[in-house]
Amino acid sequence: MSRLTVNNRPVEFDMEPETPLLWALRDAANLTGTKYGCGVGDCGACMVLVDGEALRSCLITLTEAEGRFVTTIEGLARDRSHPVQQALVAEQAIQCGFCTPGMAMAAAALIAKNANPTKQQIEEAIPNLCRCGVYPRLVNAIQRAGRAARRVETIGAAPAPGISVEDAAREVPAIREVE
Repeated sequence: MSRLTVNNRPVEFDMEPETPLLWALRDAANLTGTKYGCGVGDCGACMVLVDGEALRSCLITLTEAEGRFVTTIEGLARDRSHPVQQALVAEQAIQCGFCTPGMAMAAAALIAKNANPTKQQIEEAIPNLCRCGVYPRLVNAIQRAGRAARRVETIGAAPAPGISVEDAAREVPAIREVE
């Protein structure tokens, strides 16, 4: 049994110790926001935070994750209030969305360490591949998230999940209740 903390919850995985963390998260914990992209650590779609560091979960075994703190996209901020989540929406830095969770996790790790990153620091810290090519908007979003984290700017982006249809219609006028 591998014991670790996932999204602030102590868990035990009854899986082979050499199982990649990615599959434990997706298959056993049903945390499917962490994506399988390449399986060899090149794309970054499976990025999670392990003890606050952005790591590719396809390359970490349950044995290596034992006793550590893992945060997935589901645990970053359930109400989408994390500055990175807000800035990605506000800057429209999301296309198909497949790579977004991994990029958001890498960006969150960067902003936690350096809330005022340069373009070069962002490019070095975000190794993720995006076939849609959101990179220019991604840099803008991460810099904006840094400003929000430093409390220099407030971001009004997406409404929190789980709100009523009526409240969503007020927040996002393109949505209306169907009668």
